[in-house]
This record gives sequence, structure tokens and C-alpha cells, in this order.
Amino acid sequence: MKRTEFLSTLSIGLAAACTGCLAACSKDEPTPGGGTTPIPTPAGVNFNMDLNNDIKSVGDSKILNGVIVVRLAATNVLASFTAVQVACTHQGTAIEYKAAQGQFVCPNHFSIFTNAGVVTTGPAVTNLKKYTVAITGTVLTVTG
Repeated sequence: MKRTEFLSTLSIGLAAACTGCLAACSKDEPTPGGGTTPIPTPAGVNFNMDLNNDIKSVGDSKILNGVIVVRLAATNVLASFTAVQVACTHQGTAIEYKAAQGQFVCPNHFSIFTNAGVVTTGPAVTNLKKYTVAITGTVLTVTG
């Protein structure tokens, strides 16, 4: 194979590889602050949880219908619970509640949110959607 043939073949291979890389980085992917594809947040949320069975201890969390509900304190009052969207506003990865730190953390790019869903550390720049919590006896209702 002549040098010019070799370089021509190599150039075609490199061009094909670069095209694949550029397609993988399309503008349709979510980006910090939103991008062209919005991160889906649950709409019409309305579900109940039994406080005697679902989240009994401080720091317990449960994910239902795209929402993460966390018990922040031992009493059954509104301030003892929080409910926010489970999808990180950066790229949609499911967040986790870190009880020792009292915050939500995205395991993908390590965005940090308060227990009220307010972003404190990026790359996320948008707060998590917070849902309304109500308590009747031992039943916790999440709406939003």
C-alpha cells in the first residue's frame, strides 16, 4: 500500500469516528440549567404513605411516582417530612438522600441540594421541584 492510499484510508476512518462522537454530544441532551430537552418532573402527583410502615425512622426515604419523600424528624408534623422530585435538574439522574449531611446528592455529577430541594452545589443550577405534604393521623399525603 502506498503512503497516499494509507493516509486516505486513515482519514476516512478518523472522519467516521469523529462523526460518531459529535452525534453522541448532540444538543438534545439536557445541559446545566435545562438545555433543549427538559428534565421531566412528575405532574399530578397525589399519593399516600403509611407513616407506621413506609418511612418510620429519621433519615428514611422512599421513592414513589418520581418523588423522593424523606423523614427529617421523629414527630408526625409537616416540618418532619420533605418531598421533592427524584430526577436531578442537571441530567435527570435519581438523587439520593444523605441523612448524615441532611441533603440530597446526585451520584452522577455530585450536585447537592438542601432538604427543601434548593441547589447549593452544581453543576445543577435549577432547584428540585418541591411537593406539598399533608398529614392526617398516620397517613402522609403528597400532592403537586
